[in-house]
Amino acid sequence: MKLTRRERQDRGGVTPSSSGNWGPLNELNRIRDEINRMFEMPFGMTTPGTSFFEGWEPSVDMYEDKDKITVRAELPGMKKEDISVSLNGDTLTLSGERKHEEEKKEGQTYRSERYFGRFQRSITLPHQVDGKRIQARYENGVLSIEAPKSEEAKPRQIEVKTS
Repeated sequence: MKLTRRERQDRGGVTPSSSGNWGPLNELNRIRDEINRMFEMPFGMTTPGTSFFEGWEPSVDMYEDKDKITVRAELPGMKKEDISVSLNGDTLTLSGERKHEEEKKEGQTYRSERYFGRFQRSITLPHQVDGKRIQARYENGVLSIEAPKSEEAKPRQIEVKTS
């Protein structure tokens, strides 16, 4: 099994990184990303956001074959009633709210890394899809969305004629 790292493009899109290419610059970029992530976590929670939906975003994988685009998002601990999926043009938007669980415990909290609250994640799809045939399924904390490509977006064979 070969794992490839996925990187964000423009606030929602994902692309696989070049697999198998190791180099000092790639390693420095990875280290820089990890340092940025460490500093964003603790301070991002205390500073006011610029958007109502800032906070956490679910991790997303996107796959494509000749007939459909599949999007999978990690949404553990949520109920399907708290998840919304919408399509506007070529933009698929996942939104919802993970509600905070009320726990009665004694003592202090030493570490809390789980995110609660509203989220919104918009993904630009690489091709036009048939919005009437999109299906979404939520199972074991993973939201799977299958978006069939529109007929215009599907590859087709063109017959070559002679004169």
